Amino acid sequence: MADGVVVGGKAAPRGRFPHVKVAGDLVFVSGTSSRRPDNSIDGATVDALGVTGLDIRTQTRAVLENIGDILQAVGSSLEDLVQLTTYLVNMNDFGGYNEVYGEFFDETGPTRTTVAVHQLPHPHLLIEIQAIAFRGAKKKETYS
Repeated sequence: MADGVVVGGKAAPRGRFPHVKVAGDLVFVSGTSSRRPDNSIDGATVDALGVTGLDIRTQTRAVLENIGDILQAVGSSLEDLVQLTTYLVNMNDFGGYNEVYGEFFDETGPTRTTVAVHQLPHPHLLIEIQAIAFRGAKKKETYS
């Protein structure tokens, strides 16, 4: 049986699905963004004139940290990741995304696929990442 979990303290899913689903030793993380629990977006600012500033580096860092928090909630971690699929709204952001990605992982990290998409669920989101982790011999822990 697979257990789906909505993790407390994270932005609520924008639909009827869990943040993470554990199936045996496999952990599947739903597409995750830089959205905060209050629905604001890390890496997105709007000034008094309505000019929007979007920062791929800040958003990428926040997404990977959010994935880390979600994995931790089910007894896993970023070190357990085996595969990531990244969705970028603009491939011109690939360099900044790749730079921050390199702060978290090297060639011993998870496999990765990066694709361009037309849009994400909010116009201020530049990136979303879906993940799969393998917990191996780790035992199922209580979920928060």
